[in-house]
Amino acid sequence: MATEPLRDRAIVPKQQRRRLQQKDWAPYVFLSPMIFFFVVFFALPIGFALYLTFTRWNPLSTPKFVGLKNYTYLLTQDPSFYLTLKNTFVFAFGTALIGIPLALIIAFVFTLSRGKPLWRSIYWLPMVTNVVAIAYIWQFILDGTYGLVNQLLSAVGIVGPQWLTDPQSAMIAVIMVAIWTGLGQNMLLFSAGLEGIDETFYEAARIDGANTLEIFWNVTLPLLRPTILFVSITSFIAGMGSFTLILVLTEGGPIQSTNVTALYMYQMAFQDLRMGRASAMAFILFVIIFIITLIQLRIFRRGGIEEY
Repeated sequence: MATEPLRDRAIVPKQQRRRLQQKDWAPYVFLSPMIFFFVVFFALPIGFALYLTFTRWNPLSTPKFVGLKNYTYLLTQDPSFYLTLKNTFVFAFGTALIGIPLALIIAFVFTLSRGKPLWRSIYWLPMVTNVVAIAYIWQFILDGTYGLVNQLLSAVGIVGPQWLTDPQSAMIAVIMVAIWTGLGQNMLLFSAGLEGIDETFYEAARIDGANTLEIFWNVTLPLLRPTILFVSITSFIAGMGSFTLILVLTEGGPIQSTNVTALYMYQMAFQDLRMGRASAMAFILFVIIFIITLIQLRIFRRGGIEEY
């Protein structure tokens, strides 16, 4: 009789230990599909791409280790890399510096107007349209002879340029199309940020006698800083990595005036079959984007460009 309680006490801790062990493993079991996809589709490709940066390889041969020669060639011997890098900065900063204020102003105006759901549906349409289809449509619109833009300009006596075939205007045209393509997403983000601002701030500003412009500058912009930071970073990253739109519109021409680093990387990898150099270029571009993103975070964290 006395041995049964002692046996029960010995069994209970073992059951508890088993339950604890099961609880320890349960989160990993539920996370295992995500961990599998992360390793297979993210970690392994990045690790393999990093390995390729130190090799000379094309899909028809085995990789040959060359050390830092790919980085040395790109940074010291390849003039096209610096040309495409300059075009990338022009494209990225052009789309961000023009597109972000434009999206913010239009979102602010639409927030004050009626029919906001209708406006949101209209300016969201470019984001749900395939970028290749958008590029082909804009090719017809910007055609130097029969395009809609030049037809409208000629109606008022202005001779329009050859938008996509003139080195002086090709980058401007590509930036305009990129701004139009990303305008809907930025406007939607700004609209969400504007609606998240408490109305009491605006009421207090109106009681103090502030007009619409003063309210926008002194109330809306400071409270919208987190949204502006997010839109700035995502827009700049998208601009630095964009190449599909440019590939369809101009193929990097004319005379490489619109050839950006991502497009040059694509050409080097899949046309020239220099996977090692293309991978090295990708990591150089990643480091540049990472540094500029840190600068943006530091500027907004310290309260603005003036204080920085």
